[in-house]
Amino acid sequence: MATIPGFSYALTEENAVYHLLHLQLPDSADLFELADACTAYISVLVETDDAVTFATLCKRLLAVLKRLRECCDAELPSYLVEQLIAGEKITSCVPDCWQETTLQVDYAVALTLAVMGETLSANVAKELVGLLHDMVWLLAEFVKEPYITAH
Repeated sequence: MATIPGFSYALTEENAVYHLLHLQLPDSADLFELADACTAYISVLVETDDAVTFATLCKRLLAVLKRLRECCDAELPSYLVEQLIAGEKITSCVPDCWQETTLQVDYAVALTLAVMGETLSANVAKELVGLLHDMVWLLAEFVKEPYITAH
């Protein structure tokens, strides 16, 4: 059983794949919802052995990453700003050189495209999918880190 972020029930692997293949995120999905969708896709993708399902999940992940990238340049809605107002200083989950959200999204997009290309050896592809998994989870955690100073 896997628990998928943003979903309130545990899913078997088959149900999770079915759900994600048919998931239609609304145009109004915000930065946090898109980040959660990315973690859901990569969590199932990393466990997928079927080539067709793998390719489809990669395409879905890529589409959501691209939407997430667009959100990076957009103004945040006030309800997200409230959640991102920093109380006490926290240590970021990513190093200082990765503090730009767009850079992290671009890395995740590049990794997704690399594993979709079917030109890598199976071992390299597996390692890159693992790296993509970790990158997406760090990205999702990073976009939710409080960083705005209250005035």
